Amino acid sequence: MKKPTIAPRALLFAASAFLVAAFAQPAFAEYPERPVRIVLPLGAGGVGDISARILADKLGEKLGQRFIVENMPGVAGIAASRNVIASQPDGYTLLLNTGGIAASIPLFNHFPVDVLNDLAPVSSVGFFDCLLVTNSQSEYKTLGDFIAAAKANPGKLNIGTISAGGAQNLTANYFKQAAGIDVVVIPFKTTPETIIALMRNDVQMVVDFYAALAGNLADDKLRAIAWAGLTPSPTLPNLKTADSQGVKGFDATSWNAIYVKTGTPPAIIATLNKAIGEVLADPAVKKRFLDLGVDARASTPQAIDAKMRADITKWAKVIDNAGIPKQ
Repeated sequence: MKKPTIAPRALLFAASAFLVAAFAQPAFAEYPERPVRIVLPLGAGGVGDISARILADKLGEKLGQRFIVENMPGVAGIAASRNVIASQPDGYTLLLNTGGIAASIPLFNHFPVDVLNDLAPVSSVGFFDCLLVTNSQSEYKTLGDFIAAAKANPGKLNIGTISAGGAQNLTANYFKQAAGIDVVVIPFKTTPETIIALMRNDVQMVVDFYAALAGNLADDKLRAIAWAGLTPSPTLPNLKTADSQGVKGFDATSWNAIYVKTGTPPAIIATLNKAIGEVLADPAVKKRFLDLGVDARASTPQAIDAKMRADITKWAKVIDNAGIPKQ
């Protein structure tokens, strides 16, 4: 019996279909195929560094490749951002972007990195607010007490922070403006120096992040009187926000987020976004973050992009109103 023959044209069609199917799968279908770097604009040992390493370990477990944290501290995250922008847009070099960078951008007449166009958001990682604290022996037992005293004694009360132009310092200036009070914001080099000044009554309030104040709060040396965000942090859920205590609209929430170089394939961004969301939803991870004063929370790329842009606008107004000189 004669075997059926296949026309050459049919063979060519079949072969073409096979090749189309084979190459329809993108080259990054198995992402990640090698270790991934997470570049931090922060030094080792701080809250941002520790939380990034927790995230990196869990992403490695979930995606089957090492996620390596590389510290690249520097002014306003410029060095870290440039490093990521200089990389290939392939998802193998990530940036831990921060609310601190958003606050720093308006401090420059010409910020040397175009973070809004050269970097693309993936997901938020965590949110954390400053605390407003007084000496536990102070007469200012509530935020209302402090504001009333400041209004009764213009220019007489002082607020201590670290890092002139840093997130804590800008938060204190923002609070001053939002509350409509005349107080002096004094920057110190370190948190311990601000606490000493508070104990001596050289300053009557300190504004700093929870992790930096936790030890003195536990020892009852400090009294927390308000959160700087719009909603109470899970770290101290019963402490009211400044907004809920009459300083309407005051919101100085800070954040960390993962970014990539613009041009990274959407499928890679989607893979990372999904993995980050699953890692941060893990109760054990949430607990480890919360111990650091961080509310572990993922987001859509669009949501963290909107937060970044809104923060730049907000801090620009605070800086201009405070008369802080630009670089």
